Amino acid sequence: MFFNAIFRTQYFLAAWKHVRVFSILKPGKGQALPSSYRPISLLETIGKLFEKILLSRILYEVSGGGLPHDRKFWFRPKHITALQLARLVEKVSSNFEEKRLKGAVFLDVAKAFDTVWVDGLLYKLTILDFPSYLLKTISLYLNGRTFEASFQTATSTSHRMRAGVAQVGIISPILFSMYVNDMHSPSLHVELALYANDTAVIATSSQTALLPKYLETYLSNIKRWLSEWRIAIDVSKSSSPRAVGASRYPEQYSSSGSQSNGSTTPVILE
Repeated sequence: MFFNAIFRTQYFLAAWKHVRVFSILKPGKGQALPSSYRPISLLETIGKLFEKILLSRILYEVSGGGLPHDRKFWFRPKHITALQLARLVEKVSSNFEEKRLKGAVFLDVAKAFDTVWVDGLLYKLTILDFPSYLLKTISLYLNGRTFEASFQTATSTSHRMRAGVAQVGIISPILFSMYVNDMHSPSLHVELALYANDTAVIATSSQTALLPKYLETYLSNIKRWLSEWRIAIDVSKSSSPRAVGASRYPEQYSSSGSQSNGSTTPVILE
């Protein structure tokens, strides 16, 4: 009854949207660098209970609309990491028999949950025909969030979150999946494999010289999409194209199609 009243009255307690962040030192990292610490976020327990109910309603709408795309393996029943890896291995293995090559670029979204454009997400959910009451509840859940950070014995003052979905939010994974669900569709020679905030862009051809061209064309299109929806790529966690298939050893190619010296910069950012 209490949780149903939230959907009816569209009132969400501010305390349930307040996040307490604690910093934990990563193993083997120096204490002087902020990047050496892993932020751990905590939410109110009763607020997370409501999120479970909210999640069930979101999943009902998602499943009814046939979302997310089949190439998306994350936060979906019977779509675990191992299945995505097995799918890629099977496709690469088949190329050996068909004497074809596969080139791939591996991209990692920087601070995926923290940088989601909330208004953009709500717009996409509207396009997906989510019920108005559910859209209002999700908007209420995402807007007006606050946080405070604690380190050792010190605690900061409360600050407002300007973007993103909660790192520890139960509904955050599915919301992020919906946010990137309209990623530019691949062409005949290019396919996608997605898991969480990782994306593999894979091109197939019997001609080595065509692989960089197929990849560059798609990456040029997706670059515009990334800019439009305010999504950034983490260069340090992304990999440059590799061709695997007909030859015995993998060959690495730069964006111009020639062999590179092992640079790890993805062509999308060149």
